[in-house]
Amino acid sequence: MILCPPSTEPPPPPRGKPCQRLPQQQQVAKMSASDKDRTPQLLFVKALASRGRLEAIAQQMGYHPQYLDSFLRMQHYLLHMDGPLPFDCRHYIAIMAAARHRCHYLVSLHVVQFLRVGGDPLWLRGLDCIPTKLRRLSEINKILAHQPWLVGKEHIERLLKIREQSWSLAELVHAVVLLAHYHALASFVFGCGCEHQGACPDGRALFPLTLPGSLCFCDLGSSCSQELLHLNRKRSLDSCVELESLRERIHRLHVEQEGREEMRLPEWEEGFDRDISGMADLSCYVQDPNFGYEDFAQCDDDQPPVFRVQDYSWEDHGFSLVNRLYSDIGHLLDEKFRKVDSLQSCSMAKRQGCEHATFKRGIWNYIHCMFGIRYDDYDYGEVNHFLERILKLYIKTVTCFPEKMNPEMFERFWKQFKHSEKVHVNLLILEARLQAELLYALRAITHYMVS
Repeated sequence: MILCPPSTEPPPPPRGKPCQRLPQQQQVAKMSASDKDRTPQLLFVKALASRGRLEAIAQQMGYHPQYLDSFLRMQHYLLHMDGPLPFDCRHYIAIMAAARHRCHYLVSLHVVQFLRVGGDPLWLRGLDCIPTKLRRLSEINKILAHQPWLVGKEHIERLLKIREQSWSLAELVHAVVLLAHYHALASFVFGCGCEHQGACPDGRALFPLTLPGSLCFCDLGSSCSQELLHLNRKRSLDSCVELESLRERIHRLHVEQEGREEMRLPEWEEGFDRDISGMADLSCYVQDPNFGYEDFAQCDDDQPPVFRVQDYSWEDHGFSLVNRLYSDIGHLLDEKFRKVDSLQSCSMAKRQGCEHATFKRGIWNYIHCMFGIRYDDYDYGEVNHFLERILKLYIKTVTCFPEKMNPEMFERFWKQFKHSEKVHVNLLILEARLQAELLYALRAITHYMVS
């Protein structure tokens, strides 16, 4: 195991003082530093520090630590670093996106984070209580979540052209990335059973740590970091017992450093954190709840034309546009797409009698095909040849109707494969769906800019 020497990291700021933000270029450089041998334990602590709990999502993604590292950096930048949108709006947009799929897990996380960054509690009563500017995102949120091929430049124009409460291009791009990210993340949450379980493969829940949600990773302190560096580096991610041991050890270190009273959340927030997970109705955050996915088919003149990647692709068009309007998010998204493409699960492909790259491309292109995106250089007969019917059914459900998933479906599908391989499939679903929504939204923005 290769560890970065301590001298490469800046010293932590004094306790009790706010973390000084680096200039934007330095921030991205620091986050983009590659560390392929980073231990999953340290990645879990990074997730813990920025969110106040060891999330079920991070535990599942921990089976693929290189991807988890990239995911955490992108999401941290999206939610917590300098950007066009205020912090409370970012978390509220995440709530709106997750509510489209009735994902209580993500809604509860971001309701708490919304309040922690100073969000107005009245907004949590629903869309009728939020600013008009934010409420006008509901239409594009609905379309992107279920039928992204319907997004056109007229939707972009309506958000940008209204004089009062209008969006800037940079704000809109930030909002669109948030919406697409949390639609896709809802698919991952349901696909891996995080909505119903506590993230352990055996179904046991890990209790959330009561750490301050605003804690910066650099506030962990040298003693905590040194203790973590001496953790047993041979621990297996397949053991939830070991993850619990890590959780307890981190908790003990923080208690020793700050005292129990400092680490308690405000009483109103503690109560809200306990109660929010039991919310049954998310309809207050949803416009037109009956709107849902419909099979894309070019059957008549009313159907939109097929989206051909040769005409508008992420690499040639989307990346440069999003990076220009929301600095550096394109690099972080692109790194995440590349990381999921580099993951290896050879046994899955071997069982289907094909190469690993062929198997992954079949899953990716099948997901894009469900959203009307086609690749001229791909033989779609391979999808039926290499992907079993039960796997295709699983992929379509997780991608298009994630709220219909349950933990038993995750356990039943492909029993002969390891848990980590099932997580790999769900990561492919997450990233393919995210890119599909971004392609439609960014193409519509491009058409608006050139019209």
